[in-house]
Amino acid sequence: MGNIQDGKVVYDKLVFSNNVEDNRKYLLQDGDLLFNRTNSAELVGKTAIFKGNRHVIYAGYLILLRPIKTNSEYLNYIFSSPYVRSYCKEVKTIGVQQCNINAEKVSQLLVPIAPFEEQMRIVDKIKEVLPSVDKYSISQYNLDLLNVSLSECLKKSILQEAIQGRLVPQITEEGTAKELLEQIKKEKQKLVKEGKLKKSALATSVFFRGDDNKYYEQIGNTISEVEATFEFPNSWSISRLSTICQLTDGLKTTGKQCLLDAKYLRGKSSETIIEQGKLVYKGDNIVLVDGENSGEVFTVPQDGYMGSTFKQLWISSSMYEPYVLAFIQFYKETLRNSKKGAAIPHLNKDLLYGLIIGIPPVHEQERIIDKIKQLTQLLK
Repeated sequence: MGNIQDGKVVYDKLVFSNNVEDNRKYLLQDGDLLFNRTNSAELVGKTAIFKGNRHVIYAGYLILLRPIKTNSEYLNYIFSSPYVRSYCKEVKTIGVQQCNINAEKVSQLLVPIAPFEEQMRIVDKIKEVLPSVDKYSISQYNLDLLNVSLSECLKKSILQEAIQGRLVPQITEEGTAKELLEQIKKEKQKLVKEGKLKKSALATSVFFRGDDNKYYEQIGNTISEVEATFEFPNSWSISRLSTICQLTDGLKTTGKQCLLDAKYLRGKSSETIIEQGKLVYKGDNIVLVDGENSGEVFTVPQDGYMGSTFKQLWISSSMYEPYVLAFIQFYKETLRNSKKGAAIPHLNKDLLYGLIIGIPPVHEQERIIDKIKQLTQLLK
């Protein structure tokens, strides 16, 4: 089966037989058509023409079609057509691991037969136009890739402008964001006291811009220069992401609830009900912390139990949540490419918590998100 590729016989990884009877019975002739009768649903029915005078026999998973007064190339094009592919899908039988079509089903296929000379002209015309079709297909494929990559680049550029204060103007009447950090601190102290956040969530630092226009971070009595990725407006505050976000385990409880795993959240699997788990509510945000897509954030569409590869993302209520999610979205690739662990890659929590975020006044956060939505809509 592996030697039947793109309508041709590929002589790779051949095996040999010294069975005299098989070598006589299954010997191929020039122009024979080979039909693949078993494999995955996509590969059942693929064909190839044997050309040449070398001694070759065919294996049991193939059906031999020997054309009688019919051009083999013409027949091969017919078997490659959507008409025959559709027939194969309709008549195939599905086994445990593979699909199958027997010789009887193949023999019942209705085949349009043109006069022989016309068959030759049809084959010549197909050979003439296929290179142009292939060239167009490659151009279209490259154009589609360009459109996707350009769209993604523009989206990232919009987010980059947003998180450094260049997407919307600052309005003096909206004040500064200094009071937000104090509100966040009080909120975290309350949640730690209630047992909803760990005490480590209170660890914090102070950022400021020096007279040299560089950024510095003070932790206790220690002050160190910070290599900030961006410059931020003067009305903004600056902090580590850990100041406004924390990863939590969710509420462990019992009772029938939907399992919120990645496949279900992506719409690739149906609902599964389980008896116990870590409960999150509709509208909560959860983060993948294990697997290739670590760092991806999902907004929960309904109450349910988090899958084992998730953590709940707590975002301070003093912040405008969509703004924080847009910030994390900007660093999605960075988080994905900085996973820890070999067998099962994990989210680099230190990297996540250490990201430096500019914090605008709340009303500016809202205006930023409105602008992002407007520009993203234009990209569609």
